[in-house]
Formats: sequence, structure tokens, C-alpha cells
Amino acid sequence: MSKIHVMSDILANKIAAGEVVEKIASVVKELVENSIDAGSKKIIVNLKESGTKLIEVIDDGSGMDKEDALLSFQRHATSKISKEDDLFFINTLGFRGEALASIAAVSKVDMKTSQGSDGTHIHIEGGKLITNEKSDARKGTTIKVEDLFYNTPARLKYLKSLQTELANVTAFIEKLALSHENISFTLTNNDNKIVYTSGSGDLLKVIHEIYGYTVSSNMIEINNSNDDYDISGYICKPTILKSTKSHMNVIVNGRVVSNNQVNKAINEGYFKFKPDIKYPVVVLKIDTDPTLIDVNIHPSKNDIKFSKLDALSELITKTISDALTNTLLVKEVEEKAPMQTPTYEEAIVVEELLTDDNNNEQLTLTQEVVETKDNYSDVKIKVEESSKVRENKNEEIRNLVLEPKAIIKKTYIVAEGEDGLYLIDQHAAHERINYEKTMKEFKEKKINRTSMLIPLTIELSSSDFIKIKEHFDTLESFGFICEEFGINTVVVKEHPTWLRNGYEDETIRKVLDLIIDEKEFDEMKFNDRVIATIACKSSVRANEDISLEQARGILKDLVLCDNPYNCAHGRPTIIHYSTYELEKMFKRVMN
Repeated sequence: MSKIHVMSDILANKIAAGEVVEKIASVVKELVENSIDAGSKKIIVNLKESGTKLIEVIDDGSGMDKEDALLSFQRHATSKISKEDDLFFINTLGFRGEALASIAAVSKVDMKTSQGSDGTHIHIEGGKLITNEKSDARKGTTIKVEDLFYNTPARLKYLKSLQTELANVTAFIEKLALSHENISFTLTNNDNKIVYTSGSGDLLKVIHEIYGYTVSSNMIEINNSNDDYDISGYICKPTILKSTKSHMNVIVNGRVVSNNQVNKAINEGYFKFKPDIKYPVVVLKIDTDPTLIDVNIHPSKNDIKFSKLDALSELITKTISDALTNTLLVKEVEEKAPMQTPTYEEAIVVEELLTDDNNNEQLTLTQEVVETKDNYSDVKIKVEESSKVRENKNEEIRNLVLEPKAIIKKTYIVAEGEDGLYLIDQHAAHERINYEKTMKEFKEKKINRTSMLIPLTIELSSSDFIKIKEHFDTLESFGFICEEFGINTVVVKEHPTWLRNGYEDETIRKVLDLIIDEKEFDEMKFNDRVIATIACKSSVRANEDISLEQARGILKDLVLCDNPYNCAHGRPTIIHYSTYELEKMFKRVMN
């Protein structure tokens, strides 16, 4: 008797649902992307109990006739592609024809759709057609998904908490709104509005509607292209950084994607301006010929493959780095009016740890207050001004005369300028000065060495010793003369004169650790890290006593730096309180 048989369509759809429908956000993704493909300009997503009880998507798209409405629930039924070659020219978000069949197999689905004349009403439960009849004729589609996974309890119990599922849906709707700024998106849960965007077609306004004033007013516009790719969008100043990668929004031909190489290229652009453990808020749009990308590598269509990825990465990194370098990065302090404790309707509350599917890391989304949006015109002016390339970008700060008045906590220099008060981190400022001095000497090959009175001997593991021995020449280019000294042992006989007295051993060991920890040796990045390490170890420390005369010397040298606004590791060096801001905080001015 034959053991092999063909599965029923319902069983096959339930299995397929495991790939397409992983969580509430997966269902919302498939339904909303269908609405976008239908040409909708207004999309409303209503949830009950974070979508566990009801997911309703209402759009004003093209709708479907009776035949297409019924056919849309068949597996592999799609209007997006018809022949094999179409896979190389995909311009829609959906194309597989699996989503509706998979969703209908594990839930109760009710759909009303119309092209503007006769409407169609279809109701399906667990993959079985219950109702197929005429309905009202409002153009567009309304689809309800109730009791998700009601017939697959094993999957139901693996849904996260209500807050986690709501957070996932919210994050996805926000990303979709950023990718389609000409579409108005509304998300509600239990009749409480969570997300709203106007569909104005202005990307900066959407950023403002989603992230609020603090983020939107600190964005920098970018535009660049090469022979194959056009990139555009907004990147945040290093004063606005997050603890996770979830706010790095990458959009390729209108599709929200997550690609590790693109994320790496974005971080490379920031690597001189921020700590490694922090991540920027970025909305990066990449437009290219569909033949240069492959979106058909996973049913979720979240990841993507690029042709000529190296050229794209270089374009992204250089564009971001140049934009940051050419924009004034002094951190301004803004006073905010006191806010009352937000209600649930005014806030997105996510206290739990979430798992990011693409980065396999734990994410903590904190409570973010939905801010008022009536100050967008101020944001637009501020961003347009800050995004202009400054040919003499440091002219303002070079002309500053900063007079140190005090040093607080043995760390922060309090200085007075003509336009207000300045706070300077003494270590970060001195590190920036030493970094640029060391970098200049390194590029000009003016490195002076000094012999160690007692050579430093360092024992290593076999693998670490091999790495260090391979880069003896690299170490010598920085002024470190190293030799092999017995089994798995290195002796350091000379070091550059830059090293601070008393910290020679610590600095040398840190430089060797950089070589050992480097997974993919990149000479340019390694050089920068070594110089940053030397600059850090050669600088005055936090909690170290310095005189006002030493502080005056630091301020004098800082304003002459090419980038006086950040230390070599990306932390801000200087914060400015304008006279107006001080007077406003003390209520000397009331507007």
C-alpha cells in the first residue's frame, strides 16, 4: 500500500501559514501591503486586544470584482506576476499569492470589496467558504481577521503578550508610513489611536508625526547616487541615538527591508561620530532597477539580496559620513514644557523585551509619548538650515572666545561665551584634540618613537599570537616596535612619544587587543581605532583635577579642531545653552 499521498488544500495552507503568519504583525503586514498594492491613499488598521480578537484593515484602493475576490483566497493566486521572467521585475510588495490563503486557513476571515459598482462579501472559517454574496458598493476593501489561530492552539500559545504583539504591529505600521509618505495610515487598538500619519507626501513630516519634535528637528537630509543606486532620506545627528537597531529604517523600491550589510554600511558612516553600542535614527530610501535586487528569498520578504552590494555600501557610508561632517553638531539644549503623565491613548507602552527577527537580539522598547504635531513648520526650517553644507562649517566655533569659569565634578568645564553658557567634557574635548593631532602626524608620517626603559613582555594564546605577529608592520607604522620573544610571547621595545606618562603599558595592551578583536581586518577602521585609543589614553581623565589655566588651553585648542563637536568615540564634547534658553528656563522671558 502506498505511503505517499497528496495533502488536502486546507492542510497545505495550514502548513504554509507557519511561514507566512508567525505573529499578529505578520497578518497586518500582508493585509496592509495588499492595500498599498491596490493603490490606496488611506489605510486604517483597527485591532481588538492587540489583534488577538480582531484585525480589521480598511482601504480606499481599487477593490476587486466577484471572481477575483473569491480567487484571491486560493493558494498561489496573484495579480502581481504571471510568468517566470516577472520575478526579475517585481514592483509590488506582494507577489507570492500565499498570504490570504494562509491567513484564512488559521482564522475567521470576512471580506467586503468593491470596484465602485457591485460589491462582494466573502466569509471563510478555517479555510472553508461560508458566505459568498453581494454587498454594499463602497470602493475599496474591508477585511476582518478574527480569532487568529483558533484552530491551531499550538501556535496560539506561542503568541507574545498583548503589549508585545501591539508593539510589533506599531513598529511595522510606523515603518510602512515612512516608506509611503503619500499614504495616510491610522492604527487603533481597542478604539484608542496609536499611530496617525497625514499622507502629506512630505517624508520629514511623517518622521515628525512618528518620532516627534526632538527627533525630527535633529534630522539631516541626504541625497546621492552612483551608476546603479539612488539613495535619499534623513539621518539623525549623533545627539539622537538609540540602544537598538530598530530605528534604522531601510526602504528599497518602497519595500521595508532589513539587511545586515546595509545596516553595517549605515553604522560605518557614523563610526567616527557615535559609540559602537548606540544606533542612529535613519530613514534611508534606496531606489534601483528591480533586476539588481532579489526579494524572493524568504516568504516574509523582509530580507533582500543586492547586486553590486560593495558599491551600494560605499555610497551609503560616504554619503552619511560626509553629511555628518558637513553639518554643525554642537548639542543645543532645549527646554520642554512640563508634561502630564500620558494616558494609554497618548502613549505606546512597551515594557517587555522583544525579539528582533532579523537581528536575533533582545530589544527593549521604552515608553514613548506621542507629542503634539503643530510645531512642524519650525522643524522644517530647522532641518533645512542644518542640512545645508557649510563650506566654512567651523567658522562659528573658531571665532568663539570661551572663558572657563569653573570646573564641576572634576569633569565638566563651565565656560562663558558671548552667546551664552557652554559645558565642556574635559576628557572628551582633550581626546578630540589629541585625536586630530595624532591623526595628522600619522598621515604625515611624523611619528617619533622612544625606547622603553624596561621592554614590555606580553604572553598570548597561540591564536592571538598569530594575529599579532601578522600585524607587526601595522604596529610599527604607529611607532610600536614589537618582536617575537619565545613561545607565544611578544616584546614591545619602543612606542610612540604620544603616549601619556604612566599609561604606556595600558595603552599598548589596548592596542594589541584591538588587533586580536578585529574579526575582519579593515586597515582604515583599524588605524582610526588605534589613533582613537591612543588619544583617549593620552587625555586628561574624568574626575581628574585640572586648573582653570589648563582648561583655558583645552578650550583654545578645541575650537581649532576640524570637528570640535565629538570625541573620537562619538560622544559630544560641548553643549551650548543660549542666553535666550537660560532666560526662558528662569522665566525671565515667557515666549
